[in-house]
Amino acid sequence: MIKNLKSEIRNLKSLLADWATAVANTAHPKPPHYDGVDVQLTKLTEKTSDIEPGACFIARVRTGSDGHPYIGKAIANGASMILAQRSPAEVGVTVPDDVVYLHVEDTALTLAWLAAAWYGFPSRQLLLIGITGSDGKTSTANLLFPILQGAGFKTGLLSTIKASIGNADELLELHVTTPEAPVVQRYLRRMVDAGLTHCILETTSHALAQHRVGATDFDIAVVTNITHEHLDYHGSYEAYFAAKARLFEGLQIEDWGVVTENAYKRNMVKTAVLNHDDRSYAGLQTITVPRQLTYGIENTSDVMASDSTYTAASTTFTLSPPAPVSPFTVSSDLVGEFNVYNMLAAATAAAALDIPSTTIMAGLESVTAIDGRMQRIDRGQDFLVIVDFAHTPFSLEKLLAAAHRMVEGNGRLITVFGSAGKRDVAKRRMMAEISARHADLTVLTAEDPRTESLDDILAMMAAACESEGGLEGQTFWRISDRGKAIYHALTLAQPDDLVLVCGKGHEQSMCFGTIEYPWDDRTATIAALDAFLQHQPMPDLGLP
Repeated sequence: MIKNLKSEIRNLKSLLADWATAVANTAHPKPPHYDGVDVQLTKLTEKTSDIEPGACFIARVRTGSDGHPYIGKAIANGASMILAQRSPAEVGVTVPDDVVYLHVEDTALTLAWLAAAWYGFPSRQLLLIGITGSDGKTSTANLLFPILQGAGFKTGLLSTIKASIGNADELLELHVTTPEAPVVQRYLRRMVDAGLTHCILETTSHALAQHRVGATDFDIAVVTNITHEHLDYHGSYEAYFAAKARLFEGLQIEDWGVVTENAYKRNMVKTAVLNHDDRSYAGLQTITVPRQLTYGIENTSDVMASDSTYTAASTTFTLSPPAPVSPFTVSSDLVGEFNVYNMLAAATAAAALDIPSTTIMAGLESVTAIDGRMQRIDRGQDFLVIVDFAHTPFSLEKLLAAAHRMVEGNGRLITVFGSAGKRDVAKRRMMAEISARHADLTVLTAEDPRTESLDDILAMMAAACESEGGLEGQTFWRISDRGKAIYHALTLAQPDDLVLVCGKGHEQSMCFGTIEYPWDDRTATIAALDAFLQHQPMPDLGLP
């Protein structure tokens, strides 16, 4: 392992040697061969603006971007090392004698292992639980977190919303679920240094495909569901599934050259937690891992929910854990069947850790709300208003199914949502169709249009509403300004109606062009409600 982890300087040859030691006699990737001069490094970065003497510039190749054209600038700014997938001749740069140029097959994979070596392979000292899926990752992570704490485990959390280390919470970057590899490894190192023994890591398909969680030793892999999402990046459901499956395939590789000092980890049987009711089950259950546990409502599973009762304010169901533990009743403030699945996923992961049912029940019931997930906004109005992160066809459909159980009498469902620019185009049509079918009224609006034309995005969604019989100006509206769209939905609401503001949830910005503007759906909804109740126009919230 790396010595002197408090130091901010690493030697390249030491990093490569530590990597080689960690993967010796394993199926893990081996370090690239290097017999040049050694170099002292102060940081690993993809940004030329971060370059200073001692920096290693990583020429990453992504969909729509490539770091190789910036190698010359990185050298000019004083980089001590370049990590690249192309030779200097291919890039068209002359490398000074005092700059190391390491040519590798995959810069993202190499970065992951260098970052892990930099921080002493911290995942080997944590019982690590990875949670992946199209929807429900954050909710499941935030449900599992208090269960582990209640069991007495010193637990860290790295999720969409925050990083939790000990008693301290830190917000993460905008629009990022799983950070880049050096950030992931730094957080894991901090958790180890803080004396934590367990960690829950929310893991996206991008993170798996781009090796952001490479060189990381998972003990439990949990899937919520795998539906239609990020096909703009992955290209097909099959490729999207393959990226998610990497989390479970990683459970097959157990041998590491870095010995774990964590007794919980030493005694843990690597476990896959699968949703038996989800489309993903058929493929994931074929991956051979030491242990599989399943959960479900419809299909017979190791952990099951039955006798569910849904109201506008709560959910009650019977949770049946693995035999011989007796079933018990869960009463939760979280509403909807999709939250029952999230609770089942968390409970099954907890069962894999042999946590008592009383602790599981207490942990589940302690979560009364999750930021931006089915979050109620009440300013004294006579109808319900909820902000939710639903931003995929699957999550919107499940949200509307839950919402139907929340309205009484002639109460109607009114949705407000958009679809992101530079992302999966098919979602726009699918989500608009779902809302036209299952909601009474739909307000289409901006949601991170980025460099695409917002008018074009809304036109595509409007056409989808019309294909389902929607009438513009009667059952659906296009309002570009998201604040005004929320306000308009409130003006449509009658007593007992439910207004659902979807797609942004906890997020703290909205992207127009290449600029991130401050934005919080919850704050905006409060401002809209206050103005509406005071018979005032919607205030300008600063969007372009």
